[in-house]
Amino acid sequence: MSEEQHCQCSELSEEQQYEKLKEIIADNTGKQENLIMVLHQAQTLFGYLPRKVQLMVAEGLGLSASQVSGVITFYSFFSTSPKGRNTVKVCLGTACYVRGGQRALSKVEDELGIKVGDTTDDLRYSLDVVRCIGACGLAPAVLVNDDVYGRVKTTKLMELLDRYK
Repeated sequence: MSEEQHCQCSELSEEQQYEKLKEIIADNTGKQENLIMVLHQAQTLFGYLPRKVQLMVAEGLGLSASQVSGVITFYSFFSTSPKGRNTVKVCLGTACYVRGGQRALSKVEDELGIKVGDTTDDLRYSLDVVRCIGACGLAPAVLVNDDVYGRVKTTKLMELLDRYK
């Protein structure tokens, strides 16, 4: 994430977040064409797009709640649930799958107690899969935030993830 896109969700109180959202909406009132930009700013502010935020954006931009929800669910970069501070992505592309990517994924799910698409209760980790990260020669590969780890062994996975506590 660039500095500009860095989540401000832990830097501001909830009240301050909603005040900032009101400012963003006020700057875009009635400008339906700015929906995606406003949603990006709101997600940067809150870390995700809770229902209350969606309704405020819809009202401010003169859209229905279903129109806003439709855009959010269409684009994979929007989230309606809180995400962890660290995103763990296990590669399941062909090379990684053949070399143990599924075993690595199962180990991460077991150790963190979550499934793909979920976030740990402490909001430390979110888990996802990717089809290829371009590190086929290093299969199986795991991506933690922007860091690529290759030839990942299931016995070393939690040691690797503990670096991000």
